[in-house]
Amino acid sequence: MLDSVKTFTKILSYIIRGGCTIHVFQSTFIEFTETRGESMLPTLNSANDFVFSDKHYRNGRDLKIGDCIVALKPTDPDQRVCKRITGMPGDLILIDPSLKNYYNGNKQEIEFEDSFNKYIRVPKGHVWVTGDNLAHSLDSRSYNSIPLGLVKGKIIAANDFNKPFWENGVIYGFRKIENNYVDEA
Repeated sequence: MLDSVKTFTKILSYIIRGGCTIHVFQSTFIEFTETRGESMLPTLNSANDFVFSDKHYRNGRDLKIGDCIVALKPTDPDQRVCKRITGMPGDLILIDPSLKNYYNGNKQEIEFEDSFNKYIRVPKGHVWVTGDNLAHSLDSRSYNSIPLGLVKGKIIAANDFNKPFWENGVIYGFRKIENNYVDEA
């Protein structure tokens, strides 16, 4: 009986240590998390897609326009969003004209406005984010620019769990997430 208690205690100790190691690794280096929703189609699948988020980029460190990020949702900090950066601090952004009246009463100034165009300058310490599938995305067009402090990491890769993980010596479903932004200036 005593040997089985010692064995159980030893196994439990290894499980707790392993869990703590995984927690520290996910909090400090790379986070592996599931994504859901159609906002980032075709870059990310709408279900069963897991992303690798590099924590080096948290709080907006070394991010560029075109990077895909994981951030806390400004309107609900218990939720995370995956979006692409489409505006950096100081950039003048064309707000989607189909979203009329979202910025009425907002404290941020609209730089230029007419019946067809609304522009806003991204404030210092913020980024403008949008989903790749604009028709199905709640993003900066609806909740405004997000503070860099809400950025939790940059998406560097994704795993599609809709496909088998391993087949005939080939890893399926794993892909790098590239920044496909082309600066034309």
